[in-house]
Amino acid sequence: MRCYPLIGGAAALTLLGGCGGGSSGSSSSLAPAQGPPAFTSVSQVRVSQMSSFTPGCDGVPSTGTLYTDTAAEPYLAVNPLSPANLIAAWQQNRWSDGGAQGLNLAASFDGGMSWTLTNATFSRCTGGSASNAGNYARATDVWLAVSPNGVAYALSLSYTGASLTPDSSSAMLVAQSRDGGMSWSLPIAVIQDGSEVFNDKGSITADPINSSFVYVVWDRLITATAGPSYFAMTADGGSSWQLARSIYDPGPTNQTIGNQIVVLPGDVIVNIFTEIDTAPSGSTSATVRAMRSTDHGTSWSTPVTVAELQAVGTTNPANGAAVRDGSTLLSASVGPGGILYLAWQDSRFAHGEHDGIAMTQSTDGGLSWSTPVQVNADHSVQAFTPTIHVRADGVIAVTYFDLRNNTAPSAGTLWTDCWMATSADGVTFRETHLSGSFNLELAPDSQGLFLGDYESLVSANGAFLPFYAQVDRGSQVRTDAFISFPSAAAAAETGAGAAVRSFVAVAAPPRAQLTPAAERRVMERLRLVQAQRLRGR
Repeated sequence: MRCYPLIGGAAALTLLGGCGGGSSGSSSSLAPAQGPPAFTSVSQVRVSQMSSFTPGCDGVPSTGTLYTDTAAEPYLAVNPLSPANLIAAWQQNRWSDGGAQGLNLAASFDGGMSWTLTNATFSRCTGGSASNAGNYARATDVWLAVSPNGVAYALSLSYTGASLTPDSSSAMLVAQSRDGGMSWSLPIAVIQDGSEVFNDKGSITADPINSSFVYVVWDRLITATAGPSYFAMTADGGSSWQLARSIYDPGPTNQTIGNQIVVLPGDVIVNIFTEIDTAPSGSTSATVRAMRSTDHGTSWSTPVTVAELQAVGTTNPANGAAVRDGSTLLSASVGPGGILYLAWQDSRFAHGEHDGIAMTQSTDGGLSWSTPVQVNADHSVQAFTPTIHVRADGVIAVTYFDLRNNTAPSAGTLWTDCWMATSADGVTFRETHLSGSFNLELAPDSQGLFLGDYESLVSANGAFLPFYAQVDRGSQVRTDAFISFPSAAAAAETGAGAAVRSFVAVAAPPRAQLTPAAERRVMERLRLVQAQRLRGR
C-alpha cells in the first residue's frame, strides 16, 4: 500500500504500515502578532500526489493553460460497513478554461493514515476510449456515495469541448466499486448528449437504509440561460438505471445549479438546489430552493423557497481579481431525527459588503426553514466555500476558507486559511484552525483562483474528517488534497496559544437590505457563474 506523508501539527500522529511519522509542533494562535500562522495547525495527510498522466493523453489540441500537479474539488466518503475504509476523489491537473485531465481516486483502510491511488475510466487520461463510456477529453465535478452494503459509487461530469459549441459532448458517468474503492467498474452513462445541451454539476446519493436505491441529479443547460434539473436513479443497486428525465424546469430564462439529494427518515428524498432567474429587464437573482419526493423520485412536489441567495463572491483586495469559490452552491447534511441543515455563502450579514457563511435548518422535512444564521467566526472578512456535516450525535461542523490573515494586501499574495466551526446546539460554536496561511495566488487560475467549487467533510468513529484542497508551500502553482484530524488536535490544545475559540451564531436581519451597489455585485457574480458554465466546468 502506498503511504503518503503526514504533516504534523498539534497532536501529530504516526502513520501505519511502516510509514514515517509526522513531526510534532505547537499550534498557532488565531491572530498572530507577526506574519501568518503556521502552515498546518492540525495533523494532515496529503492524499493527492504528483501527476502520472502522459502528455497529450486527452487526445485533443490544448485550448487553455494546463496546471500540472494540481488537485482541486476533493470529495470524501465513508464505508458504513467499515468506517476505517475511506474513499477519496479529486480533479487532477486542472485546465484554465474548465475541467481537468482526469479524476483520481484513492482508498484507505486505516482511517485515512495511508492511501492507495486508483482511478476509473472517466476520461481518456484515465483509460477512457472509443471502446468504453469514458471517451472524453476532460472530467470534473466528482462526487461519491456508499450504500449500506458497502458498494461505492463515483460520479463524473465528463465532456469534450466548451458548453454548447459545435462538436462538444457531455455525459454523467457512474462507476461502481465493491472492494472499498480499490478497483472500479467501467462507467455507465446515465445520460450522454452532443453539442445541443450541456450536462453540469451532478451529485450522487445512496439511500442510507436501502442499498437498492441510488440517486443522481444535475442540471442540463439547454441554452445560455435555460437549465432544468435532471434526475436518474437505480432501484437494483446499480445493475440498471432508469431513463434520465427532467424533474423541475424553472423556465426558458432560468436555470438550476448545485442540485443534490438528501434522504430523510420515512423514505422522503429532498432535492436542494440554487435557482438563477433572469428577468425580462435583464436583472439576475438567485434563490435557495427545495423539493420533495415520497416515492423514490417518481413524482416531486413544487419547490419551496428556502432563502434568497445574496453572494457577492470572493475577490483579492489587492487587485479585485475574482476567486472562483462556491458562491452559488449549497452544502447539505441530515442530522438525527431527520433535521436537515444547509450552508452557503451569503453577503446578507454584512449588508452586501462581503460574504459570510449562512446556515439554516428544517425540522419538517424541508417544508419550512429557520432564519439563516452566520456561522463563521470572523465577521469582518471574506469567508467562502462552506461544507456542512452533522455527526450521528447531532454535533454540527462547517468548514470554510477566509482571508482574516491577509492583513496587508499586496500583489502576488492572497493569504488564505481553512477553518472548522462545530456546535452541539446550532447556537454556540467552537472554531478550530485547520490550515494556513497559504498563498491562494498560487492556485490554478480557472476563470478565477480555484481550489474547487466545493470541498468535503465527513465523520467516522465520532470524529470529523475535513478533506480539502490547499496551495502547497513554495513559489510554484501547485495544490493538493489533504485530510486532516482536528478532533485529536483540539483535544490536545489548551492555553493562550490554542487555535480554538468560541463564538455565537448571529441571525440575519428579517430581510437583508442590500444597497444598489451591492445588488449589482450580486448580479455580477451570478453572471460570472453563468459565463463560466458556458466555457466548460
